[in-house]
Amino acid sequence: MTRIPPISEDRMLDAEARFPELAARAGRAAHERALKNTGRVVMKKAGRASSSQLVELRADGSEHVIKALPADTPVQPGLVLKRKKATPVPR
Repeated sequence: MTRIPPISEDRMLDAEARFPELAARAGRAAHERALKNTGRVVMKKAGRASSSQLVELRADGSEHVIKALPADTPVQPGLVLKRKKATPVPR
Protein backbone atom coordinates (compact mmCIF):
# COMPACT_ATOMS: atom_id res chain seq x y z
CA MET A 1 0.00 0.00 0.00
CA THR A 2 1.40 3.39 -0.99
CA ARG A 3 1.52 6.17 1.53
CA ILE A 4 0.02 9.52 0.71
CA PRO A 5 2.61 12.23 1.28
CA PRO A 6 1.58 14.92 3.77
CA ILE A 7 0.52 18.25 2.33
CA SER A 8 1.64 21.64 3.48
CA GLU A 9 -0.48 23.95 5.60
CA ASP A 10 -0.80 26.41 2.69
CA ARG A 11 -2.14 23.73 0.35
CA MET A 12 -4.59 22.59 3.05
CA LEU A 13 -5.86 26.16 3.52
CA ASP A 14 -6.24 26.56 -0.26
CA ALA A 15 -8.23 23.32 -0.45
CA GLU A 16 -10.47 24.36 2.46
CA ALA A 17 -11.11 27.76 0.87
CA ARG A 18 -12.63 25.99 -2.13
CA PHE A 19 -15.27 24.13 -0.05
CA PRO A 20 -18.05 26.75 -0.47
CA GLU A 21 -17.50 26.89 -4.24
CA LEU A 22 -17.51 23.09 -4.54
CA ALA A 23 -20.63 22.80 -2.36
CA ALA A 24 -22.50 25.38 -4.45
CA ARG A 25 -21.49 23.63 -7.67
CA ALA A 26 -22.60 20.26 -6.28
CA GLY A 27 -25.94 21.73 -5.19
CA ARG A 28 -26.62 23.18 -8.64
CA ALA A 29 -25.65 19.89 -10.30
CA ALA A 30 -27.97 17.94 -7.99
CA HIS A 31 -30.82 20.35 -8.77
CA GLU A 32 -30.28 19.92 -12.51
CA ARG A 33 -30.10 16.11 -12.17
CA ALA A 34 -33.34 16.09 -10.18
CA LEU A 35 -35.10 18.07 -12.89
CA LYS A 36 -33.74 15.87 -15.68
CA ASN A 37 -34.38 12.55 -13.95
CA THR A 38 -37.91 13.24 -12.79
CA GLY A 39 -39.05 15.21 -15.82
CA ARG A 40 -41.40 16.82 -13.33
CA VAL A 41 -41.39 20.15 -11.59
CA VAL A 42 -39.85 21.99 -8.68
CA MET A 43 -41.72 24.65 -6.75
CA LYS A 44 -39.92 27.80 -5.74
CA LYS A 45 -40.67 31.23 -4.38
CA ALA A 46 -39.65 33.94 -6.83
CA GLY A 47 -39.81 37.70 -6.93
CA ARG A 48 -39.56 40.47 -4.41
CA ALA A 49 -41.27 40.38 -1.05
CA SER A 50 -44.10 42.60 -2.29
CA SER A 51 -44.81 40.42 -5.35
CA SER A 52 -43.74 36.88 -4.45
CA GLN A 53 -45.01 34.03 -6.55
CA LEU A 54 -45.04 30.26 -6.30
CA VAL A 55 -43.40 29.15 -9.53
CA GLU A 56 -43.28 25.76 -11.22
CA LEU A 57 -39.85 25.17 -12.77
CA ARG A 58 -39.90 22.51 -15.46
CA ALA A 59 -37.09 20.29 -16.73
CA ASP A 60 -36.86 22.25 -19.99
CA GLY A 61 -36.11 25.43 -18.01
CA SER A 62 -39.51 27.04 -18.51
CA GLU A 63 -41.39 28.56 -15.58
CA HIS A 64 -45.11 28.65 -14.92
CA VAL A 65 -46.63 30.86 -12.19
CA ILE A 66 -48.88 28.75 -9.97
CA LYS A 67 -50.00 31.30 -7.41
CA ALA A 68 -49.27 34.82 -6.18
CA LEU A 69 -48.19 34.73 -2.54
CA PRO A 70 -49.16 37.31 0.07
CA ALA A 71 -46.62 39.93 1.01
CA ASP A 72 -44.23 39.03 3.81
CA THR A 73 -45.05 40.34 7.26
CA PRO A 74 -42.47 42.90 8.40
CA VAL A 75 -40.95 42.07 11.79
CA GLN A 76 -38.62 44.16 13.91
CA PRO A 77 -35.21 42.60 14.60
CA GLY A 78 -35.12 40.86 17.97
CA LEU A 79 -38.90 40.50 18.24
CA VAL A 80 -39.88 37.16 19.79
CA LEU A 81 -43.03 35.61 18.38
CA LYS A 82 -44.88 32.86 20.22
CA ARG A 83 -47.28 30.40 18.73
CA LYS A 84 -50.84 30.44 20.09
CA LYS A 85 -52.09 27.27 21.70
CA ALA A 86 -54.23 25.23 19.37
CA THR A 87 -57.90 25.28 20.18
CA PRO A 88 -59.47 21.83 20.31
CA VAL A 89 -61.74 20.95 17.44
CA PRO A 90 -65.30 20.15 18.62
CA ARG A 91 -66.45 16.65 17.75
